[in-house]
Amino acid sequence: MVGPRKQAAQLEGSKVFAKEFLQRHNIPTAAMYGAYDSPGAAYGALCEVDWPVVIKADGLCAGKGVFLALNPDAATAFLERVMEKHELGDGGKRVMLEETLEGEELSFILLTDGERYAPLVPTRDHKRVFDNNEGPNTGGMGAYSSDELLPEELQRRITSTIVEPTMRGLAADGIRYQGFLYIGLMLTRTGPKVLEFNCRLGDPETQAIVARIDFDLAEVLSDVAAGKLRPEKMKWKPGASACVVLTSGGYPGKFESGKEIKGLAEAAQVPDVKVLHAGTRKQGDAVVTNGGRVLGVTATGSSLSAALQKAYQAAGKIHFDGMHYRRDIGRHGQQSTAAGE
Repeated sequence: MVGPRKQAAQLEGSKVFAKEFLQRHNIPTAAMYGAYDSPGAAYGALCEVDWPVVIKADGLCAGKGVFLALNPDAATAFLERVMEKHELGDGGKRVMLEETLEGEELSFILLTDGERYAPLVPTRDHKRVFDNNEGPNTGGMGAYSSDELLPEELQRRITSTIVEPTMRGLAADGIRYQGFLYIGLMLTRTGPKVLEFNCRLGDPETQAIVARIDFDLAEVLSDVAAGKLRPEKMKWKPGASACVVLTSGGYPGKFESGKEIKGLAEAAQVPDVKVLHAGTRKQGDAVVTNGGRVLGVTATGSSLSAALQKAYQAAGKIHFDGMHYRRDIGRHGQQSTAAGE
């Protein structure tokens, strides 16, 4: 089996379970003010927090359960939507309040057979719907991967302070974890800290990761299922990759489906580009939109700039009514690379 059992999957299924795991094993993470099962208790706790504060719905909410509240009014409005109006369903029955961390986010994903593990290439996701990280959170508007994201010193620190303690903690708790473990990190001034766990590959991080695979994925996954992972099999293409997500107008709020998508064939002609379908369906001879995140335009290149140039060239050839995408995917990574040259 490639994937965690129910007990282990609580690392993603319950924010409170994950936070208590991190605290129990002294793994760096944001301080938790508390977890609350009733709206009244959550409203009352707002009097005791420092602002801004992060509010997390405990359960699975399709990437929409985390909210950065800048002030009490914003926090109250979010709690009302989640706990009283039930906009996030059962996932919002319980919430957690925690301190806000500042820094750059990093997606550190590993593959494990329960004993051995191997990290995948580093990626960075872009959660906010608009450029410059503005607007509400989404499931992900784009991602990129380059080796510059993870210098050796930073990788050693993440491994020693987060990855190894996590693997030891799972073993100590009697949890055998097999499959992909996504560790969402915030790179703060005092070091990397865990934001969240996902018990799977991230989306759209997966598109950027798979584009750099230089090994037989089916063979490696078969090894994991058999409990015989061989990390040395996992080789990666040099350079970089990038994924730009094309979304329906209005996403992550209300949006209309059924918009005809044009330009797919032209986009596919751009070298080193793959257009991956997410929220689409066939309607006669046409392909139409059928979701919020519609397409993932993914490209590889010798550098991050080259990968992004191809991805945006292909994205520019695709059109459907209301189409929206961020124009700044990977911009910070390009700036960081340039500064280090």
